Amino acid sequence: MNPHKINDKITAPKVRLVGDNVEMGVYSIKEALSKAEEIGTDLVEISPTADPPVCKIMDYKKFLYEQKKREKAMKAKATKVVVKEIRFGPNTDDHDYDFKKKHAEKFLKEGAKLKAFVFFKGRSIVYKEKGEILLLRLAQDLEDFGKVEQMPKLEGKRMTMFIAPKTNKK
Repeated sequence: MNPHKINDKITAPKVRLVGDNVEMGVYSIKEALSKAEEIGTDLVEISPTADPPVCKIMDYKKFLYEQKKREKAMKAKATKVVVKEIRFGPNTDDHDYDFKKKHAEKFLKEGAKLKAFVFFKGRSIVYKEKGEILLLRLAQDLEDFGKVEQMPKLEGKRMTMFIAPKTNKK
């Protein structure tokens, strides 16, 4: 279904005509249609709520094509947010921590968001403080590359923290 009324679908008796190669003004629908036919294009109702409705003489198929092309270009420009995850245990040792921190740096440099979490298995939930300290240490180590979007928060058996990449303003 077309979003605009075109040619014979326009029901108003008089229309205000605009467009290229056309003298603007109010015309009867028959005159407007014959002018559009003369040029070999369509009569398209642009503003149906105006009094009289505004119609434009143009190639409708070309107009729709251009519109789709613009929408596609806009969609391509929209940034897609990628979220990368890094998992720790409450008793992660320094070597593992450094290894995961390097990965986190790489993810933030690439522009991805980082979801760092500590997973508590079984009775390790008693080490909640260790998990929080670990995540805050990570946030502090990565402050050159990203900023904390959500502070560590315990949800069930995992403590989660989000870090967003810093945008480079040039």
